[in-house]
Amino acid sequence: MPLLEIENLSVAFPSRGGMVRAVDGIDIALEKGEVLGIVGESGSGKSVAMLALMGLVPSPGRVEADKLRFEGRDLQTLTDRERRALTGKDVAMIFQEPTTSLNPSFTIGYQLAETLHIHEGMDRKAARRRVVELLEQVGIPAPETRLSAYPHQLSGGMNQRVMIAMAIACNPKLLIADEPTTALDVTIQAQILDLLLSLQRDRGMALILITHNMGVVSDTTERVAVMYAGQIMEQRPTQSLFASPQHPYTAALLAARPEASDGGRLSTIPGLVPGVYDRPHGCLFSPRCVYATQLADRERPDLRAWMDGRIRCHYPLGDPTRDERIAADGGGTGGASIFKREIVS
Repeated sequence: MPLLEIENLSVAFPSRGGMVRAVDGIDIALEKGEVLGIVGESGSGKSVAMLALMGLVPSPGRVEADKLRFEGRDLQTLTDRERRALTGKDVAMIFQEPTTSLNPSFTIGYQLAETLHIHEGMDRKAARRRVVELLEQVGIPAPETRLSAYPHQLSGGMNQRVMIAMAIACNPKLLIADEPTTALDVTIQAQILDLLLSLQRDRGMALILITHNMGVVSDTTERVAVMYAGQIMEQRPTQSLFASPQHPYTAALLAARPEASDGGRLSTIPGLVPGVYDRPHGCLFSPRCVYATQLADRERPDLRAWMDGRIRCHYPLGDPTRDERIAADGGGTGGASIFKREIVS
């Protein structure tokens, strides 16, 4: 049995133009101890999907799924009390902004000890000892002196380490890290990622890493899910995805990496992620894709098995009949020349 099973998960929010699907029918299965990367531009639904898993989508957001299970337990049928017992203990999440995720009115020691009181039932002395151990594990020097510090008295990197300590306090089976290094400098980013992977290996926990950084994904994950406009476009083992991307969007993301520029101008993807008023009827990426045809504009592709994973595309890049099929469907009509040059080269 997989540790995590998600099938046809959707998250919608009401707007003047109707319900906006921030997450649109995604499927994810995660094994125990596995490291999964979720990548995509801002607005792709990466964070919202994981907030739905945690039960943290704010009202009036609506969460629906055919299956949403953790260790076989149906998360959609949990009571509020059962959800609180699960969240923070067996499933934990590190949020993007550590300084806004920590309560500025309470000390670091108090906030860490509170987690242990609630989920482990520790008394004050036992919780204090455990907090010191946790701060040592995440690399905070002189941890006993930090117990009385408030978040504003620590650096961004230190606060992120405190957030990691809070997340691993109860030995979770699944840790979700949402852009854990966004606000940190490059040196601290590497330290935080090394820390997360070390903790993941030592504790055998599963890890979902949400990030914009394709380089981080290539170095840390076993499998990658590429999201766009709330949908998964491609999901494959990390090595093969980087070696041979099959979706034009994945290829464009890889082409936009600084290391792919050969010292020249960085590649970009023309256009924007669609919103509520400009959401295409067919493939959601078709307005930005050089291979888009009338079929792509008309019919939304399903997520189907392809090679060693799954893809949502009428014309996978590795399909030997792709050029003939595109020509038969009227030829590519979307995208831009810089995008075409990068993914063909």
